[in-house]
Amino acid sequence: KAALRTQRIETPSWAYGNSGTRFKVFAQEGVPRTPWEKIDDAAQVHRFTGVAPGVALHIPWDRVDDYAGLAVYARECGVRVGAINSNVFQDDDYMLGSVANPDPVVRRKALGHLLECVDIMDATGSRDLKLWFSDGTNYPGQDDIRARQDRFAEALAAVYERLGEGQRFLLEYKLFEPAFYSTDVPDWGTSYAHCLKLGPKARVVVDTGHHAPGTNIEFIVAFLLREGKLGGFDFNSRFYADDDLMVGAADPFQLFRIMYEVVRGGGFNDGVAFMLDQCHNIEPKIPGQIRSVMNVQEATAKALLVDVEALRGAQEAGDVLGANAVFMDAYNTDVRPLLAELREEMGLDPDPMAAYARSGYFEKIRAERKDGQAAGWGA
Repeated sequence: KAALRTQRIETPSWAYGNSGTRFKVFAQEGVPRTPWEKIDDAAQVHRFTGVAPGVALHIPWDRVDDYAGLAVYARECGVRVGAINSNVFQDDDYMLGSVANPDPVVRRKALGHLLECVDIMDATGSRDLKLWFSDGTNYPGQDDIRARQDRFAEALAAVYERLGEGQRFLLEYKLFEPAFYSTDVPDWGTSYAHCLKLGPKARVVVDTGHHAPGTNIEFIVAFLLREGKLGGFDFNSRFYADDDLMVGAADPFQLFRIMYEVVRGGGFNDGVAFMLDQCHNIEPKIPGQIRSVMNVQEATAKALLVDVEALRGAQEAGDVLGANAVFMDAYNTDVRPLLAELREEMGLDPDPMAAYARSGYFEKIRAERKDGQAAGWGA
């Protein structure tokens, strides 16, 4: 219970807006229209779970004139501004890449945006800058693969130099899409190599949907924790590729295995950021985030229940089935009563989903937000 009380799970501002597939963005009622309304909705997730005080911003989707004022507003709502996410993938200029683009004019534009995001971190008090790049090529010979790595490293070094005390950047990777021949940061090893060269303010972020089928994500987590280079997670679920479904929905056992390595490797005390990166296309936005936070909590509780001494004894004795049984006993334990009890001790309703449904908040925002432009992809 003590460990679970310390867990903090950050929700993404974009999850509260309209989203969809590459074919269609689906509109829902009550969707926020401004960054302030996104924070209002994020505050509801924290209100009913008690462990989601951070909300990540996406620039320029959450651009405002006064970021310090937005941070104050978040605190007044009981939450805080979390990671700042950059966007160097939507402008027409970035068709051939951003910081790895062969055109120096485009590279300067992209770097300028990244440095602007550090300015926003200064204004909001954010610790983390999350970097994801769609840079890559679609055809053999399209560009010089090695030269692109040189350009990429140069930009990262400039951002790293700009970071202030207590700030860091988390470098994300993605196997493919939209670059289908070569991706400039396709895997954790590439991200790790760049971060290792730069220093302690650069760490790797693991998006659980950004891997080839069958990839052992918990191994990556264990390795990065051992090296002190795991900066955080973008939690979601996948069936095929980067599906951005609710975390724990597709493979809750995988989430448990990942969280066990976090517990085993001291991730609760190593500054690892637990962030959601999801799009709620057909399910309601706020309940989708509440359920996702609960899924992470349940996987964490099970990971904390692993009998470490019994597991180590079985491992050292070479007892394969015994070790696996210890692991599975923890996973098969129903931790929902424990978490309900913990929430009551924290002054919360034991059932966050039911409590939100009774709160009347959705009926309120559905009426208040029926006019105006709803936020969504690209807004």
